[in-house]
Amino acid sequence: MNEALIRARAVGPGLLLCGTIAFASQFIASRYGGPVMLYAILFGIAFNFLNGEPKTAPGIQLASKRVLQLGVILLGASVTLAEIAALGWATALLVITGVITTIAAGWLMGRMLGLSSSHSVLSAGAVAICGASAAMAIASVLPQTKESERNLILTVVGVTTLSTIAMVIYPSLTHLMGFSDMQAGVFLGATIHDVAQVLGAGYIVSDEAGAVAAVVKLMRVTLLAPVVFLIAMRFAQNGASAEAAGRAFPLFLLGFAVLMIANSLGAIPDEVRPYLAGASRFALVVAVSALGVKTSLKDLFEVGPKPVTALVLQTLLLALFVGAAVLIFAGVLPH
Repeated sequence: MNEALIRARAVGPGLLLCGTIAFASQFIASRYGGPVMLYAILFGIAFNFLNGEPKTAPGIQLASKRVLQLGVILLGASVTLAEIAALGWATALLVITGVITTIAAGWLMGRMLGLSSSHSVLSAGAVAICGASAAMAIASVLPQTKESERNLILTVVGVTTLSTIAMVIYPSLTHLMGFSDMQAGVFLGATIHDVAQVLGAGYIVSDEAGAVAAVVKLMRVTLLAPVVFLIAMRFAQNGASAEAAGRAFPLFLLGFAVLMIANSLGAIPDEVRPYLAGASRFALVVAVSALGVKTSLKDLFEVGPKPVTALVLQTLLLALFVGAAVLIFAGVLPH
């Protein structure tokens, strides 16, 4: 008991700081609009001077690791296999091939631009699956270097910004391409990075497009666990380090899978699901706030334009791939 109390006192101030930043970010986002993740990062950066303080550092570290994993686990309660199956095999195949293509070709783009292998796969995976949430989950299983946290924060800022831009531009693009509401929903759900922006863009088009976009997006979210596992295995083999090998099977992904299966079987009551989704969202915002606190603007400015260029090219690649597939296979996909 005493040991638990000592531990709580050690991490309490840092956790309180990150939680306060998360609450402030959600309040500003709800009042004035805009992406809550971006607010969390920016507010967190303003408190970077507390990252080196002995009183707050343990809690900040806990928030950026364990609270992040909790958020990913709870994300499983937002997904059901029945919702995914309802859109058919063609949509599922499109989502899977889009994710694989974006990660493989996106990794190659990053390498060609001079990014490290881990930074390239982090960037490509965030674009391919679910933005900031995917970036944080992937980063947790990559080899840890002195650049790891800087690369993660750059990726989170980049995908959040690009997702917001896509939310504004893509609905008009679906109209110009002559997509039906169903086709627009498939395109938006398969291309925009963050869930909130997917919903925003979908409901700009129509209620039907918004509903379809949400389910297609959840298809991408279900791929988070297997993708993170495969990335962990790959880097454990390449890194040949004890630390990488220890992360080869990230146990928190089991929690994600268990909740997803439980939700699919109806074991999670309907009235509980929104609370779990909200808890997942808040945990991820707390984790992003911690990453912001750990981020030095000086370090960010030293990186240069290459990571941003990689994110933009990966985003364009995914949009072109999915857009072409929706046009070419219009008779097979929901329309």
